[in-house]
Amino acid sequence: MSMLAVKHGAINLGQGFPNFDGPEFVKEAAIQAIRDGNNQYARGYGVPDLNIAIAERFKKDTGLIVDPEEEITVTAGCTEAIAATVLGLINPGDEVILFAPFYDSYNATLSMAGANIKSITLRPPDFAVPIEDLKSNISKNTRAILINTPHNPTGKIFTREELNTIASLCIENDVLVFTDEVYHKLAFDMEHISIASLPGMFDRTVTMNSLGKSFSLTGWKVGWAIAPPHLTWGLRQAHTFINFSTANPLQCGAVAALRAPDSYFVELKKDYITKRAILVEGLKSVGFKVFPSSGTFFVLADHTPFGMENDVAFCEYLTKEIGVAAIPSSVFYFNPEEGKNLVRFTFCKDEETLKAAVERMKKKLKK
Repeated sequence: MSMLAVKHGAINLGQGFPNFDGPEFVKEAAIQAIRDGNNQYARGYGVPDLNIAIAERFKKDTGLIVDPEEEITVTAGCTEAIAATVLGLINPGDEVILFAPFYDSYNATLSMAGANIKSITLRPPDFAVPIEDLKSNISKNTRAILINTPHNPTGKIFTREELNTIASLCIENDVLVFTDEVYHKLAFDMEHISIASLPGMFDRTVTMNSLGKSFSLTGWKVGWAIAPPHLTWGLRQAHTFINFSTANPLQCGAVAALRAPDSYFVELKKDYITKRAILVEGLKSVGFKVFPSSGTFFVLADHTPFGMENDVAFCEYLTKEIGVAAIPSSVFYFNPEEGKNLVRFTFCKDEETLKAAVERMKKKLKK
């Protein structure tokens, strides 16, 4: 798909990376760190100042006080946090519950670990957690449940009620929670809640996050995992042999980012709400059925009004003939049939790019 996009000059609304840069004060901090000689291996589980900054930010966001030395591990992006957590804490044959649609690295790393994956499908229009389905799948045999909120690709934010139910089922059945919260600062229509902050949950939760989404620095690959010492021990064993340590000067830049004033996050959210409106209203005007996105920088749309047999065929047509790239959603499901009517668009692009993509579709996409 990417080669097609380049060849035809397509506007890329598929991959979730911004086409604008992160803040100057963060980049300057990393540049200064390079000049200051922070260019050798960093400490394995994180530059001390970054571990402290992560703990400070987590306290601000959740009210939880964590030990920077014993409960925070800096990783190469959230992707490595996921890999280290899964490979460090899941044994072959362990049962893990996953919600579909899902970010593709979950399935990949769980498969590497030899997990027995149980998939529960979130369905449009609101992608609510099917509580009865969850209750019938979770048991004393379940080792962990993996959640992502705000959720890629749907844009769903797990509600307090859903998280309370998941938490009580996990406590009752002694189940771990691995939670990917990389979009936590891109929660637009409702509050983001970290499940680790719910009563009785910190001791059984690994909270995974990263710098890339909140600071438009996806290429830096600075992430982290926050967990109690007994879970941190396991994930650090894996982290040591996956990556050992993360880029030293970029960790120094990340310290500046996490200590950004609250005004930065207010502006970020406002900016993305504007971008979302441009894309969502644009897609509706083209003729898509668009599902609500409460967070992230993704939105799912139903392509069936345009008469294509499935999402892959539609995305190929959209890229080759219209010059706009999107992601076929069937790749986010175990059963591709469940996603064949849906395509994922991203709005982490500048406003001109979003408007140009909408104009292309309006002119050429025929219902």
